[in-house]
Amino acid sequence: MKNARLLRFSITAGLAALLLVAIPLCYRSASANSISQTGAQPADGTVTTTLTDQSDLALTVYNSSLALVRDVRQLNLASGESRLRFMDIAASINPAAVHFRSMTEPSKLSVLEQNYEYDLLDPNKLLQKFVGREVTLVRPKLTSGTTEYQEVKATLLSLNGAPVWKIGNEIVTGLSYESIRFPELPENLYERPTLLWTLQNSGARRHKVEASYLTSNLSWSADYVLNVGKDESSGDLDGWVTLINHSGTAFKNAQLQLVAGDLHRELPVNGRMLKAMDQIAAASEAAPAFTQEAFSEYHLYSLGRRTSIFDQESKQISLLNASRFPLQKVYIVNGQSYYYRAAAQPGAPVKDPVQVFYKFKNEDKAGLGMPLPAGTIRVYQADSHGGSLFVGEDHIDHTPKDETISLHIGNAFDIVAERKQSDYRKLSDRLYEFEYEITLRNHKDAPVVIEANEPIGGDWEMVSSTYKFTKTAAFAAQFQVPVDKDGTSVLKYRVRVRY
Repeated sequence: MKNARLLRFSITAGLAALLLVAIPLCYRSASANSISQTGAQPADGTVTTTLTDQSDLALTVYNSSLALVRDVRQLNLASGESRLRFMDIAASINPAAVHFRSMTEPSKLSVLEQNYEYDLLDPNKLLQKFVGREVTLVRPKLTSGTTEYQEVKATLLSLNGAPVWKIGNEIVTGLSYESIRFPELPENLYERPTLLWTLQNSGARRHKVEASYLTSNLSWSADYVLNVGKDESSGDLDGWVTLINHSGTAFKNAQLQLVAGDLHRELPVNGRMLKAMDQIAAASEAAPAFTQEAFSEYHLYSLGRRTSIFDQESKQISLLNASRFPLQKVYIVNGQSYYYRAAAQPGAPVKDPVQVFYKFKNEDKAGLGMPLPAGTIRVYQADSHGGSLFVGEDHIDHTPKDETISLHIGNAFDIVAERKQSDYRKLSDRLYEFEYEITLRNHKDAPVVIEANEPIGGDWEMVSSTYKFTKTAAFAAQFQVPVDKDGTSVLKYRVRVRY
């Protein structure tokens, strides 16, 4: 046979190109044209339901790449035992956490058996299913400058590295073809992930059913934009929710809820956890905007309108807006504990970075007061030309109302902090005195107050200091040091430490 070799010759290794698969148009699985709403069923008695039957959809997304899907559909089901093919579900579904029920007659419809079919259709798997069976090879043939196509009946004997065919009485390998035509789609090969239930119906034919399941690869995060006024005394905050869907299916016109909090999960997720999540998803009703409420140890954020998120899509939804709330700019110098372990070596003073923070309180009277999910706050500040410039960003943890938020945006350019150890004395075997000088120079055109935090180990007492201190912890002292514009201030303190 032309363009072919008999089996006694060497077999080519690997498929030369991706197969082009052709299935007769007259064949379609019931999933392609579901008519379950009219009560019609395929010849095998299996009812197939797709998104065309969907009457409601609720989506609860957790901030840990996890989501609870509640899919409600209207179906016609035969009396007695029947099979239901439930399609258009997430590819990353957890089949151990699926819950199915009738909302019409819960006691009259029960699940006898559940299968999760995830052997998905692709050219190589389709070939594997047809080992030992006959297919039609479509081969191009050039005749007088015109390409004609020849159909050849062939039986696939093997697919170990490369296909081996039986054509007539010959065993052939290395055969070139343009496409393969298959007579049908194998029953256990699916176009997309599918749940297959065996049901027992002792009630009415028409049922409103709900399928709830957990899926991974669907997540959300919070992002914020803080615009600081030119005078750095007030700010505007916009919060955004970013939804990312890699679950393998689209969720259209869904009621959306978000859960913020640190969720404990067992691996694998079991049915008891699904029940608890059902309670969370049902805890709040739709509201005109994103509203929040506490539930157990979490916070729920409910969107007051429906939304859609398609597979492989990222979507942003407004979470909050707050304007002209007060904030404070703070300069902080943090000392290091190793300063007190031994006498400092002689040499140049140690330079410490002067960190810059913006602080504000998440309270109602400031126009805030909503518990803020963890996320990144990006800070912008108005410039002298009427524009805004990016000045830094910081991450916040889940923050309840009435708590203070502190954002580290960077280090000060025009403020310098230098320290040196000016004295060290050993008074007795375990008693020492240390003296430090911290010089703060301000090259800005406005006065500043710098917060100096000094870690002090052991059992200590302050002997003397040039500025008032506060003992903020067992091993820490804090000083508030004012520095004039283009000025210098020196913080000098002496401590007696017993180890």
